[in-house]
Amino acid sequence: MVFSSFLFLFLFLPGTLAAYYLAPTRFRNAVLLAASLVFYAWGAPRFVLVLVAGTWIDWTISRAIHAAPMRSTARRRWLVLSLVLNLGLLAWFKYANFAVEEFRLIAGMLGWGAAPWAAVALPIGISFFTFHKISYLVDVHEGVSEPAASYPLCLLYIVLFPQLIAGPIVRYHDVDRQLVSREHSLSRFVAGLCRFCVGMAKKVLVANAIAGTADAVFGAPIASVSTGIAWVGVLAYSFQIYFDFSGYSDMAIGLGRMFGIEFLENFDRPYRSRDFTEFWQRWHISLSRFMREYLYIPLGGNRVPTVRLYLNLWIVFLLSGLWHGASWTFIAWGAYQGVFLSLDKLFWHRIAMRLPRFVTVPLTFLLVTLGWVFFRAETFGKAFALLRRLVLPPGVVPEVTPMLLARVLDHRGITMMVVAAVVCFLPGLPRPARWIDPAAGARHLAGALVPITAAGLAMLLLCICALANSSFNPFIYFRF
Repeated sequence: MVFSSFLFLFLFLPGTLAAYYLAPTRFRNAVLLAASLVFYAWGAPRFVLVLVAGTWIDWTISRAIHAAPMRSTARRRWLVLSLVLNLGLLAWFKYANFAVEEFRLIAGMLGWGAAPWAAVALPIGISFFTFHKISYLVDVHEGVSEPAASYPLCLLYIVLFPQLIAGPIVRYHDVDRQLVSREHSLSRFVAGLCRFCVGMAKKVLVANAIAGTADAVFGAPIASVSTGIAWVGVLAYSFQIYFDFSGYSDMAIGLGRMFGIEFLENFDRPYRSRDFTEFWQRWHISLSRFMREYLYIPLGGNRVPTVRLYLNLWIVFLLSGLWHGASWTFIAWGAYQGVFLSLDKLFWHRIAMRLPRFVTVPLTFLLVTLGWVFFRAETFGKAFALLRRLVLPPGVVPEVTPMLLARVLDHRGITMMVVAAVVCFLPGLPRPARWIDPAAGARHLAGALVPITAAGLAMLLLCICALANSSFNPFIYFRF
């Protein structure tokens, strides 16, 4: 079930909110858990039992971890067992097909016969809920959090529908107390509703409009792509993936707030970054935090010799690339990030902090955009061919078909690219997320409830009109 669908907007969400707020306080978690299971089962009915049973095993192991003495061998063994089970399940569902295809390629080169293989279906959201399980188990192992008081409470953390399919990645210690007791208020609900509408506008009005331009370029035969068309396509994808993914995160944060749960921010205008270090402090913040806290620091972090430090950095980003998808192009994208982060640590971060922003911001955006080519292209061949088109000699002009030209220069897509650029780069532009943040104070929100609500509902109405005249366009991160 997609947030930006009529089924979700007019049936699931209103029904869930009504049942939640009409239920006595002690039953609200049960309502939220039931709704979350329905939400997941709607899109992946075959895997809901795997998710439910796997979470029961995790909860049982967490109690065994908690019962063992701190720093004991038994405690570590239980944690290792849980990690093997969860990462093994992720590896099987997400990477088995990739491994078999690579083996078949090698076997074909050696003249071996291809073994029969039934493709493994990928459970939706497995990358995200596996990380949630790891966070829960590691937090219990480290004594940061107590195990969930009951299995249903543990299951609620894992399957909570706002963040179940595509994040943000919510660490257990950030929400463990909120799952037991949380605050509800009109101002918080309105702030959540408007944040949801902002996210939907990002997705439906901006990302979906730009998607046609990006898809046209990345899907076209490379012989028909000129230098100008190639640049329009890669820039379009840079804006599309940001507004698509940050839009989903805004919607998830807004939904959580409507149910009284606060999730941490996941984006902070990342394309205004001065180098890759700052970019990863602003882009997919929840993934950066997870990787730093549960992988980079356990590997030694910055408290190791220089060679080991850079090795740790590369391990983190190669695994980040692989986490995004079972493809060599994702691994290459992770390696690409690792190269520039290593350069930042070596010398560039110190230089970038001294240079004016009008130099470093466009340079970083350009390099990030080139990296997105590997993220979006289906093969290395397509990625490198498109990168070559970006620097095509002036005398070489491919025959651009009228159909491709019309799709790329679609007036709605180009207009939304301009809007996206203004939102991403205009200095001093107020952030809507800050306008509707309950932390700003109840009095401030109370005085602005009417205009904020009106603005949110206006955006929602525009989105509904756009959805009524568009085809299905899922969130980019659903594939992960």
